[in-house]
Amino acid sequence: AKVAGVPRIITCAPPYQGKPAAAIVAAQHMAGADTIYALGGIQAIGAMAIGTETIDPVDILVGPGNAFVAEAKRQLYGRVGIDLFAGPTETMVIADETVDAEICATDILGQAEHGPDSPCVLLTTSEKLARETMAEIERLLGILPTAGHARTSWETYGQVIVADDHDEMLKIANDIASEHVQIMTDRDDWYLENMVNYGALFLGPRTNVAYGDKAIGTNHTLPTKKAGRYTGGLWVGKFIKTHTYQKVTTDEASAKVGRYCSRLCMLEGFQGHAEQANVRVRRYGQQNVPYAEGAAPQPGLDLVEG
Repeated sequence: AKVAGVPRIITCAPPYQGKPAAAIVAAQHMAGADTIYALGGIQAIGAMAIGTETIDPVDILVGPGNAFVAEAKRQLYGRVGIDLFAGPTETMVIADETVDAEICATDILGQAEHGPDSPCVLLTTSEKLARETMAEIERLLGILPTAGHARTSWETYGQVIVADDHDEMLKIANDIASEHVQIMTDRDDWYLENMVNYGALFLGPRTNVAYGDKAIGTNHTLPTKKAGRYTGGLWVGKFIKTHTYQKVTTDEASAKVGRYCSRLCMLEGFQGHAEQANVRVRRYGQQNVPYAEGAAPQPGLDLVEG
């Protein structure tokens, strides 16, 4: 928003132990917030969208939140703009025999802990890796402090898919259109060149979704629930409006456009629209054309057929 030149940026984050969360406030300030509120949840969404005695309403709401925040944004869409409809965090790991089960299992559970309804998928060409990853997930769930959410997510929404080859994995991945897609194969750049439906890619075993969450720098407000088929994540362009304008500068051009416009309007049954064109054909083209259906031509000019 700051890069796009938005003139007024307010940010909200909930307090921590009854006080503004110092680290978050510092981040908000460093990112360029004009006003900072220690306020979270649907209260913050409502205050920003509708306004209060002390908070002027905004034009667009962006950023992540829990299910209640997402629903509040959905209900307010239209009154204000929003970035996108965000569902539970989604993760897909695309892997072949070039990586091992520990790193695959760790990267799956690292995102499954977001909540009990976070889909997580292992897509691989190796049945051996698939079985070893499932075993490693069970081992890690025995020691992970957030295993409560992670286990529910894995057992309810987890998938392991073994494909015949990379072409089939590509087809499956594009169909699922996951929010986060971590690729650890012998052809990571091939996936970058050929994948079209996803929120964000994380290429190679040295990269992971947590880096994107916290530190690597790319925006992490991303499409979920197959929205990656038609939109990308939050970026500077979201804060830039596109405007158009028109100006016909010569009599000849206005009359020429008007002749085509009139015919199209009459084809659709919009006589009033057609007359907007006709009056200019008469005035700037010196060509007499009938008024809307049932009306007489303008007196004083010759009627030109066709």
